[in-house]
Order: sequence, then structure tokens, then C-alpha cells
Amino acid sequence: MSEADHEVIVIGAGPAGAAIAAQLASRGRRVLVVERSHFPRFSIGESLLPQCMGHLEEAGLLNTVQAAGYQPKNGAAFTRGGESTAIDFRHKFTPGWGTTFQVERADFDHRLIEAARAKGAKVEFGITVTAFRADPDRPQVDVVDESGNASTLTARFVVDASGYGRVLARLEALERDARQAPRTALFTHVEGCPVEPSHDREKILIGVHPDDAGIWYWLIPFRNQRASVGVVGQTERMSAYGDSTEARWQALIDAEPRFRQLLGGSRPTRPIAELGGYSADVTRLHGPGYVLLGNAGEFLDPVFSSGVTIALKSASLAAPLVDRQLAGEAIDWLGRFEAPLREGIETFRAFVDAWYDGRLQTIIFHADAPRDIKERISAILAGYAWDRRNPFVTDSARHIDTLADLCERQAASRASGSGTAGARQPDAGPSPETGR
Repeated sequence: MSEADHEVIVIGAGPAGAAIAAQLASRGRRVLVVERSHFPRFSIGESLLPQCMGHLEEAGLLNTVQAAGYQPKNGAAFTRGGESTAIDFRHKFTPGWGTTFQVERADFDHRLIEAARAKGAKVEFGITVTAFRADPDRPQVDVVDESGNASTLTARFVVDASGYGRVLARLEALERDARQAPRTALFTHVEGCPVEPSHDREKILIGVHPDDAGIWYWLIPFRNQRASVGVVGQTERMSAYGDSTEARWQALIDAEPRFRQLLGGSRPTRPIAELGGYSADVTRLHGPGYVLLGNAGEFLDPVFSSGVTIALKSASLAAPLVDRQLAGEAIDWLGRFEAPLREGIETFRAFVDAWYDGRLQTIIFHADAPRDIKERISAILAGYAWDRRNPFVTDSARHIDTLADLCERQAASRASGSGTAGARQPDAGPSPETGR
């Protein structure tokens, strides 16, 4: 790469990078995307949430995704110790998309960045960022290509969408405690998953280990009897299931009856991968002449597939602000970007924490949850974690506590045969207009 000036340099060509590059290029901005890998490349995070669809539409990328023929998704199914339940995202509190797709990220990410290129963004693969100098007007990025050629790139603004690479978080010393227990994910892709009538392929299947509620499973169906399969749990607990990655994987799959049944005839198409210490956080998401998007700033946990949603939401918030700053406006990045983005992330955090401590599992597997409560939970799990009309957004922890306590008391009443008459339902809050 030659030394050159650019209006915007985007580090990373994943969903956040592609979305903001597409939006800024469509506004006439000169955008350069630099990506360390070559696409297509493998990645997990394949089960999208419906809110993604609105952000893809906003970025002009929705038609690209709809034309790809991905596996449709309309909700999440759960299995635990022989119990089963499901949440349908089409029945939710917040108006908006109720369906989405389950995608193989190698293909999905490649399509998105090529669509951004078609809108005018310049994209360079095989480029590694080695240094960064923040500046409110002329930030600089040092890069090196695969042949060892180094150069310094100057821009008017830099966007870090590097995902797990977390380039600026490292170079600017922004990393801090992620406030999540250290967990490990074992995962692969499989083929030969039979189409079974009792298995709804339009839902991600989430399972719970029969002896350890802190270990959970995902099965994300793709087209043509393929699927993504993963197991997640605290690192020390996972290590007790075998001496190798493959042994732990097989022992954990065999331990869950529903997953053992569905995957009995399947074959991994790639080696079992292991990823630990994936949770991350930063002290701030913006600085002089730069902003951090998606996983480059904060990542919670894969349990509710929030990663791509947060990435696209961050691109949606940042794109118009970058454009206005380039036009000469003074931007309140804290008030207009960081604070609102973190509000939704904290909603997801409350749900992640409640999943692992058992409160959310109690709620999800409760047999008789009122419809309006189910619709509010469904909205969060569909990605609408920024809808302040939903009380599970504005006061997540308190409402989860109240509802989990109610579910536990009702279950205890049933077990004792005393019934549930007179049990007080939690305040559901207002209802919005019906959306699509």
C-alpha cells in the first residue's frame, strides 16, 4: 500500500466494518477498509437477531443478505433435562422485524464487504495495523502488508471494527476487566444433520447440561443439513470432561440427550476449535479522531447471539456522527454514541448474568408465563435491547429478579398442590403499537 490520505480508515471488514463503510461511501465519503485476513474466512456468531435486519436495511445491505438463500430464523428453542420450550420472535413487544437468518459467516461477511466495495468503499486484505497515533483532525495508522512493506496512512477519522483483534483497545491501552467469569467455547461445523420433524430448523436450539446449568449448548441449523454446534461453560468446569479438545467435545455432546440424538449421524467438517477468555470491555469507546465498534470495544458472551446485533447497532449510531464530524460539526460522542450503545449492552449483560445464575432459565422454562411478559422477553432476545418502552430494558435486573421469584413461587405452589390463585403478576409496563 502506498502512503495516502483518506477521509475514513476502517480497521476490519466484518459486519460492523462493512456496514459503516457502506453507509459512509453512500454518503460520498472516501473510505478505506483494511483487513488482516483474506475473505472468505471462518468465523462464529452465525445466528442473527431480527433487529439486525433493520440495521442491514439502513446500510443498504439487506438485499444482499436476502438474496443469499440463508436458513430463515424466527426464534429460539430451549431444551433442559427433557423439558423443551421456545420463544417466537414474531410475537414480541417491540415493533420491527421478527425474522432473520442463520448464516455461515465466511459467506455472510464476504458478501457484506463486497457490497460495501460496490458502494464505493476501497478494501485492502492482508493488511495488519501495527501502530496508531490519535489526533482529532489527522489520526495516523501504521500498516504492513504480507510482503513486509510498511506504510503510514493518514485519515480524518479512524473506525476500529477489528472484532476479536481489538486493535485500538490494545494500542491505546483501553482494555479493562470484562466483568464476566472466564469461559471457554468448543465449536465446529457439522454436516449430515437429518431433518427431523420435531426439530424446528428455523430456531437456534439452546441446550443446558443435565448436571451443570452453567454449561450450555448451541445448534444453529444451516441449509443442506449443515449446522454450527458449540458448547460453552466456565473454563475450569469444561476441562474436567477430557484431556483433549476432541475428547471434551464428544463427552459434552454425549451428555445432553437432545443434542446426542440430533447429532448422532453428523460429522464435523473442520477440527473442533477452542476459544477462551473471549469476553472483553474497554474504558471508553471513542477518542480523538477514532471510535470503536462492536467486538472491538466490548463483547459479552455468545449465549444470546448479541455480537452481530451490537456490531451493526454501533455502526448505525456511528455512521451519521462520523459524516457530520467530517462536515465540520462538533460531535458529542459520549452522549450520542457511547452512552446509548452501552445502555443496550447493559441490558444484554443483565440477561447473560441471569442466564448463568439460573434466574433466566427459571423464567424461560416456566410453563405459564403471561403473554405480555413473554413478548417483552422475546423482544430483548430478538435484539431490541434499546427500546426504552420495554421495562426489561429500563430496569432489567429488577424485573428479571421479580419475575424469576414469581416463577419459582408458582412452581413451588404447583409442587405442593396449593395452586397459584392470587399470585401477583409483575408490572408489565405499557404496550407499543403492533409492528411487522
